[in-house]
Amino acid sequence: MSPERATIPVLDLSTARRPYGSFSPEFIGQLRDAAHNVGFFQITGYGAAPGQAEELLGLLRRFFELPLEERMKLDNRLSPHFRGYTRMGTEVTQGKADAREQIDYSPEREPIHNYPAEQPYWLLQGPNLWPDHAMPELKPAAMAWAELMSGVGMELLRGIAVSLGLPEEHFDAPFSDEPAWMGKLVHYVGGVVEAAGDQGVGSHADYGFVTLLLQDDVGGLEVLPPGTTEWATVEPIPGALVVNVGEMLEVATEGYLVATIHRVKAPPPGVDRYSVPFFWSPRLDSVIDAVPLPPELKAQARGLSDDPANPMLASFGLNMLKGRMRAHPDVTERHYPGLMQR
Repeated sequence: MSPERATIPVLDLSTARRPYGSFSPEFIGQLRDAAHNVGFFQITGYGAAPGQAEELLGLLRRFFELPLEERMKLDNRLSPHFRGYTRMGTEVTQGKADAREQIDYSPEREPIHNYPAEQPYWLLQGPNLWPDHAMPELKPAAMAWAELMSGVGMELLRGIAVSLGLPEEHFDAPFSDEPAWMGKLVHYVGGVVEAAGDQGVGSHADYGFVTLLLQDDVGGLEVLPPGTTEWATVEPIPGALVVNVGEMLEVATEGYLVATIHRVKAPPPGVDRYSVPFFWSPRLDSVIDAVPLPPELKAQARGLSDDPANPMLASFGLNMLKGRMRAHPDVTERHYPGLMQR
C-alpha cells in the first residue's frame, strides 16, 4: 500500500468457502489483509437476486421525489427511537450539517419503556416509520435488503474471526436473538445546503462491527486508511458492496483491525447520489471483550485510534446511542433533554 494513497481491494464472496464448507485460505488471506491494512474493501458475488440492488436504488429515487409534505409524514423528530425521515441538512457530522436526506430504519420491535438507568440504549428499540400509503412497496424492499445484508454481514464476520485465528462462530453470540442492525436510505444533493459546503457526510468512523454499502454510479466516498496521507476514492462498481470495519472490531482487536476514517463529498449542484448503508450490529446489550489474537497478529496491533472527544466504548448499545445523539441533536433535545446533560 502506498504511504500516500491506498488501493481499495475487491473480493469475491462467492469464492469464500470451499465445496465442503470451510473457508478458503486464499479468501481469508485477502480478507485479513484488507481489514488490517485498509479497513475498506468491496465485495461481489454476495447473493443478491438479479436486479435487486437496482430496484432498491430506483425506489429510493422515487421516494425522494415525493412532495416534501409527504416525506415529512415520516419526520424523525416524531420518533423517540431515531427512526424515519431526516430532512436535508439536519444530520450533523463533526458538528457540521451534511448535504443529504435519508430514512433510518432498524428491526421492527416493541419499545422498551422500563429499562435500568444505566442502560439508556434500550430507547433505541422501537418501530420504524414508512410511507405505507404513498409508497407501500418501499418497506418490503428495504426489509428484504436488510435480511440479505444480515446474512452477508454474518458471513463476513465469520470470515474475519477465522482470519484472526479464532473459531468462525466466535462472534455469533452477540448477534443471536435480536441484533440491532441499522439501515439507511440516503439521497445526496450538492449545492442546496449552504452550511454543508461540499460535505455530503463529514469524516468519521462507523461505530458498529461491519458496514455494507450499496452505492450508485455517482461516487464521492473517500477513505483515509492508517499510514496514508491522501484520501482514496472508492470507485463505484455496479452492484458491488463497499465493506468497512467498525469501531467495535477495532476495540476487540486492540487496533489490529482498523475502523478507517471516511467521508462523502457532495455531488456537484444538480446531481443526485443515492446509497444504502447497512450497519451489521449486535444486540444492544452486547459488551465486546478483547479477542485472543495469535502473537504474530497481536504484535501488529496498532492500539486504538481513539479521539478523546469521541471515545470508543466496549458497550455496543452505549456506542450506538452516543452516535445517534451526536448525529441527531434535534431528536435528542425533543425526546431526551436529560441525556444531553450527561
